[in-house]
Amino acid sequence: MPNLPKLTGQKIVVGVTGGIAAYKSCELVRRLIDSGAEVRVVLTSGAEAFVTPLTFQALSGNPVSTKLLDEKAEAGMGHIELARWADRVIVAPATANFISRLACGNADDLLSTLCLATKATIAVAPSMNQGMWLNPATQNNINLLELRDIEIIGPAAGDQACGDTGPGRMSEPAEIIEALSEDKNSRSLQNKKVVITAGPTQEALDPVRYLSNYSSGKMGYALAMACAKAGAETILVSGPVSLACPNSVSRISVTSCEQMQTEVMSNIEGADIFIGAAAVADYRAESIATQKIKKRTDSIEIKLIKNPDILAVVASLKKRPFVVGFAAESENLIENATKKLESKNLDLIVANDISGTAIGFQSEENAVTLLGSGNPIKIGRAPKRLIAKQIVEFISAKI
Repeated sequence: MPNLPKLTGQKIVVGVTGGIAAYKSCELVRRLIDSGAEVRVVLTSGAEAFVTPLTFQALSGNPVSTKLLDEKAEAGMGHIELARWADRVIVAPATANFISRLACGNADDLLSTLCLATKATIAVAPSMNQGMWLNPATQNNINLLELRDIEIIGPAAGDQACGDTGPGRMSEPAEIIEALSEDKNSRSLQNKKVVITAGPTQEALDPVRYLSNYSSGKMGYALAMACAKAGAETILVSGPVSLACPNSVSRISVTSCEQMQTEVMSNIEGADIFIGAAAVADYRAESIATQKIKKRTDSIEIKLIKNPDILAVVASLKKRPFVVGFAAESENLIENATKKLESKNLDLIVANDISGTAIGFQSEENAVTLLGSGNPIKIGRAPKRLIAKQIVEFISAKI
């Protein structure tokens, strides 16, 4: 047996939901015991179709809980007893249905009620078909859980029981234990200040119209969350988006490029890192109509003038932070991104190809190449939150 991280003395509740990967939970419980943890298991009714309570009782050495109201529990309320007992809760496998219910705060069975009642840290190991995992509804639920400091472990990619191939497989038990054993207090950006821009800008034409782009802000918000989790003081200057602000992040909402530049420059002093993830409009109207422009002719001419280049301005500061830019390109990805890296004097640029793909703007996923000093580093297609984590790890190593 490989050497496993130690979880000695920890009281861990393993929640098992109704997915085919429930068989892996048997090994997970055994490995947790071997790592020194005391384990109690909670099965949903769906899980009982795949595995039996007797199996987990034998593996854990403790009674297995399945019912919300248990006459054998303290005052008949097993969920409160378990909620008070646990140091950690790990739901593995966590189906799309359970993740949705957890995100909504449902409490209609023992496991969901336990998660709602406990003060213990919670982690989930998703397991589902790749299409279900990539569905925007599931990704929105995952984002909600992360905003509540619920740890997401995995999923892995590969062949699936349904015959599909892709992301959605439950992480292996050893990987889950490794994640549970990580020292969450050793944070790579502790005592660092990070300023991030995210989302689009809107450049007014008249009181009801504006120029903008398709940016959703999801990549910038994922980066803000990753920086905050890494211990950084994180200031997020955000264009108009419909996203919740991550925990421990200070958000400043703006509309136009000029407003974004003003807020960036007001907060950049003392910053160690600046990440320009916003899709800032390159041009704005030379003059903004004071009244709504009427449709009186077949054509109309609007003169545009260039907006300030926030990235270049920050990079030109005498006392400058580590400056990271983004390049969303529809052609000649590496060539165009390298030109931007050099012309704006950036330390790092994150390049992604938006030509005819289902990634990038509006998508929950991305695939990027990191360009700076040294060889290009490719990060393959993955949810933006995972890509953000890898980018932040790369930046922290550089500084």
